Amino acid sequence: MLRLHLGPADLCRVRFVDRLHPVGTAMMACQALHDPATVAMAPDLVAAAGTATSVRGVRAAATSLRHLLPARGRLPDFLTPFDGLDSVAAGLAAIRSTPARRVRAEVAAAYAEVAATPLRRGFAAAEPAVLDLFGRALDTWFGAVLAPHWSTLTTVHQRQLADAAHRLARRGLAGLFDGLHPAIRWRPPVLEVRTWWSGEVTGAGEGMVLLPSPVAGPLPRVLVEPGRPVLLVYPAAMPARATDPAVDPLAGVLGATRAAVLRHLAEPGPHTTTALARGVGVGLSTASEHATALRAAGLITTERDGGAVRHRLTPLGAHLLGRPTADD
Repeated sequence: MLRLHLGPADLCRVRFVDRLHPVGTAMMACQALHDPATVAMAPDLVAAAGTATSVRGVRAAATSLRHLLPARGRLPDFLTPFDGLDSVAAGLAAIRSTPARRVRAEVAAAYAEVAATPLRRGFAAAEPAVLDLFGRALDTWFGAVLAPHWSTLTTVHQRQLADAAHRLARRGLAGLFDGLHPAIRWRPPVLEVRTWWSGEVTGAGEGMVLLPSPVAGPLPRVLVEPGRPVLLVYPAAMPARATDPAVDPLAGVLGATRAAVLRHLAEPGPHTTTALARGVGVGLSTASEHATALRAAGLITTERDGGAVRHRLTPLGAHLLGRPTADD
């Protein structure tokens, strides 16, 4: 059991993650999508991952990640960075900026109960070539497994935040804490969390950030870093729906990622290229490429607004989605 001692300064700064972290989500999903508990939390996403990893290149990436990451339990903290929210590339850059001493210490601890292999030794030694291999594998896996469903995950996340805000308004902070997850109990001034590690942690006045996630795994996850708010990720079910692009006719025509871009443009804006990249979980150049293709097909329009460009659905694009044009 982990006991988090929260003072008034921490309790005044309890908040939710406002958007999903691509690399942080991918790290958890690499583990969680192989855990039986996640099948109940996000069955369609688990099925979609199985379909995607049947492709040779994606299967090789998934194999590398499963070899380098603990099969379950606590991940090395540097692999779920606070920075790098904008894209997978930004998250991987944050990971690569981690001091080698910290990489070695955290990976060695994660490998305490697994067999040593040359690849694992290279990862534990923070060898650049192995870190590059890890980054390529994660980028490939994210693009095939999570990117086609990123808009859905984002929508689910926003709904969970709205539900939590409603509980907070009705029952206060104590009611919010007690309703997060059965493994989380509020015993003022201590938040008890049944997680992958145990101990006593005292808040440093930086607050706490909460993140509901269908790919958290069977237990909540806690990240504590000096000078940062405590991050608490807890399991939250993903509503059952068809997430497999194989049953999405639009993905069959446009491709899964391009269909996700178009669907994201049907959500409230404004939709700059940067915001679009963040919302779908792809790089800026990738978002721009897909926007160019959709514009050429007459599905969106693009106009310059100062130093940025804004994208909107055309009536044809809205009709294709069966939705009204998004409003800013």
